[in-house]
Amino acid sequence: MKEKLTKLLENAYAPYSNYQVAAAVVTNDGREFVGVNVENASYGGTICAERNAINSAIAAGYTKGDFKELYVMVASDNLAFPCNICRQVIVEFFNMDNKLILMTKNDTKNYLMKDIIVHPFSVEDLK
Repeated sequence: MKEKLTKLLENAYAPYSNYQVAAAVVTNDGREFVGVNVENASYGGTICAERNAINSAIAAGYTKGDFKELYVMVASDNLAFPCNICRQVIVEFFNMDNKLILMTKNDTKNYLMKDIIVHPFSVEDLK
């Protein structure tokens, strides 16, 4: 996966931050969906790589509970966790025991979603 995401970083559109991110979602049946960050001059129009990958899987017919792992690679020397908007989307579609694998070209660390999402806002909060 590291080689695939390293190559995918080249497709990130980050002319404002120069911070390229690539992500891949692996589903329970082994399919992979990828995404990159796509920035916009209107910063609110920017979408993160994690959400791009998740949305690609949703568009292909996958839904809550169909996800196994999320890989996130940054073109930096420092690992980076998903932003809070991405974490909220992760809560919607992943189980808290699913894996999150953070990568740079030289480092990899594994987490569980519950390690990074301590007090999630979920459908239970809407009751």
